[in-house]
Amino acid sequence: MDSAINAGVKKVIALSTDKAVYPINAMGISKAMMERVVVSKGRNVKDTMIACTRYGNVMASRGSVIPLFISQIRNEKPITITDPNMTRFMMSLDQAVDLVVFAFENGASGDIFVQKAPAATIEQLAYAVKDVLGRHDHEVKTIGTRHGEKLYETLLTKEEMGKAVDMGEYYRIPADTRGLNYNQFFEDGEEIITQAGEYHSHNTHRLSEEELKDMLLNLRDIQHDLKKV
Repeated sequence: MDSAINAGVKKVIALSTDKAVYPINAMGISKAMMERVVVSKGRNVKDTMIACTRYGNVMASRGSVIPLFISQIRNEKPITITDPNMTRFMMSLDQAVDLVVFAFENGASGDIFVQKAPAATIEQLAYAVKDVLGRHDHEVKTIGTRHGEKLYETLLTKEEMGKAVDMGEYYRIPADTRGLNYNQFFEDGEEIITQAGEYHSHNTHRLSEEELKDMLLNLRDIQHDLKKV
């Protein structure tokens, strides 16, 4: 960010993920700290707009479980899932790019942008992958939750939802520009934060089987694999 500011770059968009929300390991903490630096730097710079995007699972990206499921099916191994009720946001790579473009076009310094996204359970995802590949009877094996896994992804905390701006397909979390004069809060608090709730993959729109299959069929990995059949 310092290099961008010194070079006169007009806009910088940092990329973050749900792991920055309620971080439970070093990766999540490092992402959360990156977001805090973006917000802090964005508040104090005039000529370079610095904003951030935060998203959940990008389908078939590096680290996604979908390529693993495909590989397990093709190698005649059971599909392994940790917890059938675990939910994850479902977002395509194109949608992730759209989020960055939206932040680039609409952001102010210190903003964090989140795209509203549907979700599915891991069990639902495993069976959908089987179905689109025509392997309806392939074995699915539950192996138990791994260390550091969350039951669901959270994209907005309760506190962030209290100040989030609904922009249709996206939420904008503006930078907190308040000073450090906390005396005013001894008399006047912020009731809206108390009333707000988190935005996570357990309370967002749950994809139907057909909706999830349609998303899978648009993935290049699935299209490539279907050509082999």
